Amino acid sequence: MPSRAPGPADLHLHSVRSDGTELPRDVVSAAADAGMGTIALTDHDTVAGWDEAKHAARERGIALLPGAEFSTKHAWRSVHVLGYLFDPDEPGLAALMSGVRHDRVGRARSIVDAIARDYAITWESVLAQREGDATIGRPHIADALVAAGIVPGRDEAFASILHHRGPYYVGHAAPSPHEVVTRIVAAGGVAIIAHPAGRDMLPRRAIERLVDAGLHGFELGHRENRPDGVALLREIAVARDLIVTGSSDYHGAAGKPNVIGENTTSPEMVERILRAASGTDPVL
Repeated sequence: MPSRAPGPADLHLHSVRSDGTELPRDVVSAAADAGMGTIALTDHDTVAGWDEAKHAARERGIALLPGAEFSTKHAWRSVHVLGYLFDPDEPGLAALMSGVRHDRVGRARSIVDAIARDYAITWESVLAQREGDATIGRPHIADALVAAGIVPGRDEAFASILHHRGPYYVGHAAPSPHEVVTRIVAAGGVAIIAHPAGRDMLPRRAIERLVDAGLHGFELGHRENRPDGVALLREIAVARDLIVTGSSDYHGAAGKPNVIGENTTSPEMVERILRAASGTDPVL
């Protein structure tokens, strides 16, 4: 059966509502101009860009799966979980997202205070980098460092001052992947681990437990994935009949180097996401 959503499909895009550099409507337009037929807006721990993206998708004639990328932790590992078509008003999930956003602000303030002891950067200069009420995060700190002429670009900021092994790094509280997966599923959504075969890949036992908890699949098409990890996860996906996606993780032309459509999701897999979801309606 052909998918109700046209291809190609890029299901991992960010806007200024989290750490992207473009407005939701501009992300939609960029995706349409790049030849995408279906996209997902997946800002970090927020649905603030949904309404604008939906309106733009209808205007441009492109299908949209509203979503979000959830921050989680398993022991020392940072694990991101993509949620699609969930009900954003489900109390448990809404409270979880609110708590993570609140922690992000405190963490960012601590990082800025530490950096300010050595560099000419202020909290006000960081706040000036965000759009509207977007939650402050490390990308905004990077942009403030760029604006102050301390580093030439975001990539250089993360490779030096904001490096996760650097002296200014501050950890953050986050729910477990298990809690997030179960919350997404309870809210009628579809849960996919983002770039799951990167340097912080979960152990197989933990992955199997997430599948038992309702995890729907893996984002295997992503530039950060490593071939050996992809091979293992593809084996699990086949054995457990899971959804496999591919995406760009686009953050805007001035954000990361990721390009819309560099990895895409097949119509069959998009259709499986649509069939599995019941929390909110896509734009088709």
